[in-house]
Amino acid sequence: MTTDSADTDTATLDLHQVDTSILGDSTSVEDAGAVPEPEHKGRVEQIALFGFITVPFLAILASIPVAWGWGLGWHDLVIATVMYVVAGHGITVGFHRYFTHGSFKAKRWLRIALAIAGSLAIEGPVIRWVSDHRRHHAFSDREGDPHSPWRYGETVPALLKGLWWAHSGWLFDVELTPRTKYAPDLMADRDLRRIEAAFPAMVAVSVLAPAVIGGLWSMSWQGAATAFFWGSLVRIGLLHHVTWSINSICHAIGERPFKTRDKSANVWWLAILSMGESWHNLHHADPTCARHGVDRGQLDSSARTIWAFEKLGWASDVRWPRRERLDVRRCQ
Repeated sequence: MTTDSADTDTATLDLHQVDTSILGDSTSVEDAGAVPEPEHKGRVEQIALFGFITVPFLAILASIPVAWGWGLGWHDLVIATVMYVVAGHGITVGFHRYFTHGSFKAKRWLRIALAIAGSLAIEGPVIRWVSDHRRHHAFSDREGDPHSPWRYGETVPALLKGLWWAHSGWLFDVELTPRTKYAPDLMADRDLRRIEAAFPAMVAVSVLAPAVIGGLWSMSWQGAATAFFWGSLVRIGLLHHVTWSINSICHAIGERPFKTRDKSANVWWLAILSMGESWHNLHHADPTCARHGVDRGQLDSSARTIWAFEKLGWASDVRWPRRERLDVRRCQ
């Protein structure tokens, strides 16, 4: 079933409300007069965040000499790839295109599965992730955007500083995006609140499952150790930096074939690893569109996954791109 995308960009919304036709299946909206309670990260969370950023990054740096010296076993490759694909599409299809932008409707079991799969990426609980991203669209590359690389200005030193901020520095901001303001529809969902509360347990599963699977598959401690290195540390670090590159690189360089009010751009060499998210210019031109890579040769495995869900009857009302809408938004 092909339906048109909603005509209103998230950036045009009254920020005291959530337009449920844009943001997905919701059951309530925030009272326009309500003032959300401020939320802040605690010290323990900041320390844990530092660890989950630093350790996988060090594993990425070590991956080349490790692969050269010990080799990369096919067990490890399979485990790491499956975990990357499941968690990555949990973010791109679930957290982003479904929960944030309502690009399609999903059956309840699929909704729950997408929330769990995205949580395995260890990029934060689902409702918090969605709140941050909706806020990003509301203020994209302007004051209020939580992770714009243009935060400090347009000179080379300012942009270098901004790229660091957009890539990972913003994660250490103590002040959190108010969930009741940006994601009241998700806050009203009991299943998602439970999954949000269970996030620490899902982090443990994401970190430990590769080692358990690798150990049982090889029936050795060495198999568990190498699977943990590749399937946990390297996989988590790689997925993190690919995701963060959409915030940083894809708002700084690349092609801009569609008209937007920000500096979002397409970066082709990130397309496969980002599962289609790096076709970022079209996404900001038409945020609810289920496919981001709309031109010939633009690989978008997230859109293909949504297509499969639709064919299987698990998803409906998919907001596929329409040629007339693309032509209106395309730069002349």
